[in-house]
Amino acid sequence: MSDDRPLDPVQLDAYFALIEVSSLLRHTVEQQLKESGGLSYVQFQLLATLGDAPSGRRRMTDLADGVVYSRSGLTYQVGLLEQAGLVTRAPSQEDERSVVVTITDAGRAVLATVFPGHIAVLRELLLDPLSDDDVEALASVLDRVRAHMRSIPPRSAAPRRRAPTR
Repeated sequence: MSDDRPLDPVQLDAYFALIEVSSLLRHTVEQQLKESGGLSYVQFQLLATLGDAPSGRRRMTDLADGVVYSRSGLTYQVGLLEQAGLVTRAPSQEDERSVVVTITDAGRAVLATVFPGHIAVLRELLLDPLSDDDVEALASVLDRVRAHMRSIPPRSAAPRRRAPTR
């Protein structure tokens, strides 16, 4: 799987542009979320994921996979959201080993508060300079890259190896 060829200038420019755009967008989004709702970016992702779920609930492992966050980090973030009354945690009724996180009415209210500003930031920084065709092309390219990257699970999502028994 190793490819030692250097990147050509266009590939390198594309990479650096992606990293810079991602960093600039995330920085502004994080500021907006903090100012309007007291949320970190990850907390917003968690609430938005739960808010989009038909039942308003998801298993912790599904949340971790969806937001690409370590299990321990996710547990900490969900704990903060639970302390703030924005989510609840409970054992799963289908699988006693799983924990289910559910968004509360207060969590939905925070989402309703932060979404208008969040959408305004996305429009201003990402969408306004693009035509509808550009947005479709960008979505298509990013969907392919995301699917490829998701086919190679991050280290935190890979099955754990057990130590040999002696």
